[in-house]
Amino acid sequence: MLAVMQVRGMSSADEMVACFLRGELSSRRFGRNLRSHLAAAGQAERLLTDPDLSDVGANRTRRALLAATRGYGENRDLFENFPPHVTWTWARLSAHEAAGVRYLDYSYWVELSGGSRRPHDAAVRITAGLRACDVPNDPFVDAAHAFLGGERFPPLIHVGESRDDLVCLEGHLRLTAYALAGFPTGIECLIGTAPAMGRWAR
Repeated sequence: MLAVMQVRGMSSADEMVACFLRGELSSRRFGRNLRSHLAAAGQAERLLTDPDLSDVGANRTRRALLAATRGYGENRDLFENFPPHVTWTWARLSAHEAAGVRYLDYSYWVELSGGSRRPHDAAVRITAGLRACDVPNDPFVDAAHAFLGGERFPPLIHVGESRDDLVCLEGHLRLTAYALAGFPTGIECLIGTAPAMGRWAR
């Protein structure tokens, strides 16, 4: 019998924003831009690394940062067509459930996975030495080795109309590393669901 997703408790949009920014802070691709916006706002990294969700002003600042860097709440960039009202829950995904999560519908991830947008297919292609857009696969391999060596990653963020059909919102590199590592059980995720999420999570 397949393991069933373990729902751990309710969350909030403020916590999603904090988790998203904390994940991107360590990103090779997005971290530098995020740090620049932090500095411009006169904020220290502690705003993201040690978020106080009870601080209304800090929550507002983090939302503004995610809006500036990724279009959150402004219907643009990554968050174009993202619904304003989302139910957020903490969950623990089994290996089978994690393998069923799809990548964002973006040309790089489509090519990396051979068109399926499934991380398992991407892992097979990476192992075979195939690249997407001629971008080296080293970050995925390095992250998988780090995980297998004992490093633990921040939670992934997935969204969908329901918890049965999820698309990765934040954490594509980590999701791919998990696939390369054979999808360990018990992957912690923040999951957002909304009836209108289908417009974003195609």
